Amino acid sequence: MDIREIQRAFDTRAEQKGWQALHTPKNLAMALGVEVAELHRHLQWRSDEEICALMDSEQGDEVAAELADVQMYLIKLAATLGVDLEQAVHAKIAENSRR
Repeated sequence: MDIREIQRAFDTRAEQKGWQALHTPKNLAMALGVEVAELHRHLQWRSDEEICALMDSEQGDEVAAELADVQMYLIKLAATLGVDLEQAVHAKIAENSRR
């Protein structure tokens, strides 16, 4: 899926649930933080080896789902703020390469 497909799917679900009015920049940023915290819950206090083993278990699907949530909220937040996320990533990569 590309960014536009992800955003359309996110928006479709929001429309179905009547959540559009809640998708303000502040609320989306807070939701993004919550999703990152849920990802942290799976990784906190584990060694790299334990995390690799986790990813090979059924819990690996839960980590993948949290990563997907993070990506969806990030894409929606960027769109709501009028940020072209693809362009911003390209610009950041170029900036980092100049350092």
